[in-house]
Amino acid sequence: MTTDEQSTEAFVMQPIARVESSLRELADAPRQGDEGAPDAWVVFDKSVREALADVKVGDEVILISWFDRADRAVQKVHPRSDPTRPPTGVFSTRSPDRPNPLGLHRVTVLAVDNLRLHVNNLEALHGTPIVDVKPVLGDVSDR
Repeated sequence: MTTDEQSTEAFVMQPIARVESSLRELADAPRQGDEGAPDAWVVFDKSVREALADVKVGDEVILISWFDRADRAVQKVHPRSDPTRPPTGVFSTRSPDRPNPLGLHRVTVLAVDNLRLHVNNLEALHGTPIVDVKPVLGDVSDR
């Protein structure tokens, strides 16, 4: 397969969970989780029950979200929406607007309730799809 053929291939990602949050509007969301983001619930699909089985209270995880309300045509932004800063390519920023709008959220698990995780500092909007969960790495030999 050539590089040209690979670039036209599509792939499918399925949401494994959705965010339940008090954040309903983009204007209300902090830019980063440690800038005043609320605690939120992440509600998982029953099809990933076994994958979730070993996540416990106190774990630090990276939630990978799909910013479903992002503008995928945007390639340059003023960082932090500050018009005094020069336009910058989105791959050098944390803008949610980008060609493939994946979000990374480092959170701590506060509670586990069956298929629901209560997490801290989640700046994702209510209804945001979660596409993966990864542990925060300490000693990589542990994983």
